Amino acid sequence: MADSEAGAAAAAAGMAHSFTQEYFQIPVVTRAYTTACVLTTAAVQLEFISPFQLYFNPELIIRRYQIWRLITSFLFFGSLGFSFVFNIIFLYLFLYRYCRMLEEGCFRGRTADFVFMFLFGGIVITLFGLFANIFFLGQAFIIMLVYVWSRRHPLIRMNFFGLLNFQAPFLPWVLMGFSLLLGNSIVVDLLGISVGHMYYFLEDVFPNQPGGRKLLMTPELLRAMFDRPEDPDYRPLLEEQQQGGALQPNGEQHN
Repeated sequence: MADSEAGAAAAAAGMAHSFTQEYFQIPVVTRAYTTACVLTTAAVQLEFISPFQLYFNPELIIRRYQIWRLITSFLFFGSLGFSFVFNIIFLYLFLYRYCRMLEEGCFRGRTADFVFMFLFGGIVITLFGLFANIFFLGQAFIIMLVYVWSRRHPLIRMNFFGLLNFQAPFLPWVLMGFSLLLGNSIVVDLLGISVGHMYYFLEDVFPNQPGGRKLLMTPELLRAMFDRPEDPDYRPLLEEQQQGGALQPNGEQHN
């Protein structure tokens, strides 16, 4: 009996250590944002806080000084029910995976630039949110990240839950169509796509045009705060280590 309890305790300790090690292998920005989203959603489900304390409300922000809503409106992804299950899947597949692949891919070693993209996207989505009557802005933000990733990986072929095969740049539009099929408003998706295209154009397209120049300049303060030497033990996701093949949202890779 004592041996079995000791064995179970050792196994639990080993799992906890493995989870902790894997958790800290996630790049810092993705880890921070995903953790904040999960903790906020869990706090709502446990009724520690209410969604009414989190949603985007310009009047309460300006007149009641509830500044936290500028952040919390990006962290909550729905209550229990079918939409909650879909949002959790959405959170894992598209926030965690594509945010992480961006940070480990084209933003690897450029954490300050990645943080600046977060700030740019968050500010522009918030400004548009003033006119779009959207209460929670996190989905639009994730669509923006997916859009930027898809435009920077145009040759990757994707399989959407075994139903559709397409090139990566079509992914945001496929997600918008899926939202439409679920009866959701596509305003959020269009907002994320629009802001993602603004960033992509200003960062990747316009500077390479005749007479163009780089307009989005990362402040030196962010570089001093976030840019660090690369960790030699860092392990990126498999998708960023392999070249070619067809990437599925469920993480499978086919040659």
